[in-house]
Amino acid sequence: MTRFDIKELIAENARRNAAIRAEASYNPLAPDNIPDAMMQDARYMVARNEHDLALLRFKYDFEFWACKCVVITDKVSSQDIPFRLNRPQRRLVAELERQRLAGEPLRLIMLKARQWGGSTLVQVYFAWIQIIHCRNWNSLICAHVKDTAATIRGMYSKILERYPEEYWEEESPPAFRPFERMTNTRYIPGRGCKVTVCSSENQESTRGMDCSLAHLSEVAFWKDSPLHNPEDLLRSVASGVARKPLSFIAMESTANGVGNFFHREWMRAVGGKSDKIPFFVPWHEIDIYAEEVADAELLWNSLDEYERELWHTHGCTLEAINWYHNKRRGFPDHRSMMAEYPTTPDEAFTSSSTNVFASVDVERLRCGVREPSARGEIVGSPKGDMAFLSSPRFVSSPDGGTMVWMHPVEGERYIVSVDIGGRSRHSDYSVIAVLTLGAGGALPEVVAQWRGHIDHDLLGFKAAAMGRYYNDALLVVESNTWETSSEGHGAYILNALAENYPNLYRRGVRTAGSSGEDSDGKPGFHTNIRTKAALIANLIAMVREGGYIERDNDACDELLQYEALPDGSYSARRGCHDDILMTRAIALYVGQTVHGPHDSYLIDTGEIDRLLSMGGW
Repeated sequence: MTRFDIKELIAENARRNAAIRAEASYNPLAPDNIPDAMMQDARYMVARNEHDLALLRFKYDFEFWACKCVVITDKVSSQDIPFRLNRPQRRLVAELERQRLAGEPLRLIMLKARQWGGSTLVQVYFAWIQIIHCRNWNSLICAHVKDTAATIRGMYSKILERYPEEYWEEESPPAFRPFERMTNTRYIPGRGCKVTVCSSENQESTRGMDCSLAHLSEVAFWKDSPLHNPEDLLRSVASGVARKPLSFIAMESTANGVGNFFHREWMRAVGGKSDKIPFFVPWHEIDIYAEEVADAELLWNSLDEYERELWHTHGCTLEAINWYHNKRRGFPDHRSMMAEYPTTPDEAFTSSSTNVFASVDVERLRCGVREPSARGEIVGSPKGDMAFLSSPRFVSSPDGGTMVWMHPVEGERYIVSVDIGGRSRHSDYSVIAVLTLGAGGALPEVVAQWRGHIDHDLLGFKAAAMGRYYNDALLVVESNTWETSSEGHGAYILNALAENYPNLYRRGVRTAGSSGEDSDGKPGFHTNIRTKAALIANLIAMVREGGYIERDNDACDELLQYEALPDGSYSARRGCHDDILMTRAIALYVGQTVHGPHDSYLIDTGEIDRLLSMGGW
């Protein structure tokens, strides 16, 4: 940078720091910060003393009440201090007050970062509603485990224990009392407000509850099983909270990957499809994450492109960037740093040191995602018999399992990849994906997909029908499940496909070191330790280089949920899927091994060994 640039940098940094100091200097107790609505209240003019003014102001000014009546433990000094809102908390309260003053039900989904007190703020706001505004206004605290919920209620216990006596207007002193031998429920005498704690592991306890406030904590870590899942729990809780002013549902969590319930709810809120307001705090908005800068020019010259973007795009101060720059050195890679201290929601959800696919590459791939142009089913014949595939056609239906982004084009060559799942609702999905082969320099492109649970013989027919519809596409079936079938029905399905489908992929075997090829003609792609390594290595390169066009958002989510395990193998994150991912991996890999005529494809397993040994993938 030139000397002039450095002077401008320092001047701009001073302006940014001044704005932060000005906000931090806000005094919620100052008389000149009285809300306009309070001054229009008739009781304001007849208030006899400061005590009466304070009680009146409590109803209009949350920050004033919090500072006067709430004591918290400071995270830095560990001392008990009055609750003065920090920058992120003031921004959140501004949003909550906007909803409250508009007479709207309060609804929030919050993606948490570390050390700014998001859960504390929600619980203190609950207390304000129950102590100042409403009687008989019950609340629920539900976390992934009961101990966490109890800890959150412990914040409320401290509020009551330290509540100023001169401002408590009830006959009974402020404290939680047991409620009718219910171990999970306490109530506040005089207010009639019950506070109940539960966990996602005991979802039945929320059914039939009468509450107006619900604090749902660490939702991304809620138990998810066939018998207990976050969707059912949220539905149970939400059904007991009426849509009325001063009702409040707050859903919050740290991120736990993509594709899970919390991530889906966050994306719905960001897309404006939810009743909840999305709220995220980046690390640089948390004031403790800053370090003094001795030499601005030296610091700037040591920054990489990402860190300089923190200045240009995100408006960070040099002090915040200096903290980030130094803190980052303690992590093995930048991905780990982003996971702990995200700058954006995308970083929070997608950054993990075990991710196989880089989040930046996946998000670039996601740019091609779009809604399908049609939905329905592709059928091969009116009867659905595998022996009759003479009249493949698309039947439109809003409930159909097949998404079509592009119907077949005459002369285009396609590949159909099949990943076989289970038949029951709780088993893995079966997926059939259709891609172009990308001839003539064009990128391979996802043009259709079916995903669901189905009997395996019907899955084979559906795959064949989709292949026939797309110009007798090369049909590649990941055949492990069928080849190891103890009942023998898998071999029957493969044989039926081989007899009735004209362009079925058959694998060949080349003995290591041999110049000849011994083709056993077995139908299907067999995934094993060697072939899977090649599939994933190739897919990593394709995603990194933008080597194909993806249309399905769920496919991108699966890429971000895919992890490298300590033993060197790969797997979807617990509770997630990789069935869509595997159809892409197989289709793109087999598509690159095509060297012969349209009706002849053989994978060279000797070539896989050679490439893996060279590290060329």
